[in-house]
Amino acid sequence: MTIAVDGPSGSGKSSVSRAVARELGLGYLDTGAMYRALAWWCLDQGVDLSDEAAVAQAAADLPLTISTDPDAPHVRVGDVDVTDAIREDRITGQVSAVATNLDVRAELRRRQRLIIEEQRGTTGGVVAEGRDLTTVVAPDAELRVLLTASEEARLARRATERHGAADAVTLAATRDLVLRRDREDSTVSTFLEATDGVVTVDTSALTFEEVVAALLALARGEVRPDAAAGTPHTP
Repeated sequence: MTIAVDGPSGSGKSSVSRAVARELGLGYLDTGAMYRALAWWCLDQGVDLSDEAAVAQAAADLPLTISTDPDAPHVRVGDVDVTDAIREDRITGQVSAVATNLDVRAELRRRQRLIIEEQRGTTGGVVAEGRDLTTVVAPDAELRVLLTASEEARLARRATERHGAADAVTLAATRDLVLRRDREDSTVSTFLEATDGVVTVDTSALTFEEVVAALLALARGEVRPDAAAGTPHTP
């Protein structure tokens, strides 16, 4: 099966998706890492991110290798392991310039669909997460989920992840990176509200384990989506 997971920054989609993939024995695809890798590649190659044609060409030429093993996620560009480098603030602050390029999105979506189909044939399926998986990349996925959370919860998670704390100083340092990227990316993809057939799971007050359990229950058919409310409920 294919499980498509969308959501804004700090909603927990990456860690939850990896855990679900691991539990179900499926592949894992972090599509956001592909945009980050391209941003890193452009900066490394001296490509002007404001030159849309040049960035689109860089996307076509990008020598990207991305792991689909949920236990060993890594990203390589050519011979360089960029797994950690693409998470640096300098990439986070500029990745939207890449992600909002429509030609770039077309190319990376093409690659994402190929990876999804490959995983369906090798591991039996994949948990793919990002910002437009449920609507554009994998609209026919057997399970489509939008993970969301309050702004306060998302900022606290990302501040803790980046700075080890969620006090006033770290929240302020995180706010612009998180909210600005979501605002810019939302101009070219839908990931803030669920479309028809997409299950919404609000993670604001849930533990990590509870969110993973909710998605596993949906994947296993133990609960079914409530078409009216867009949230899972027990049959």
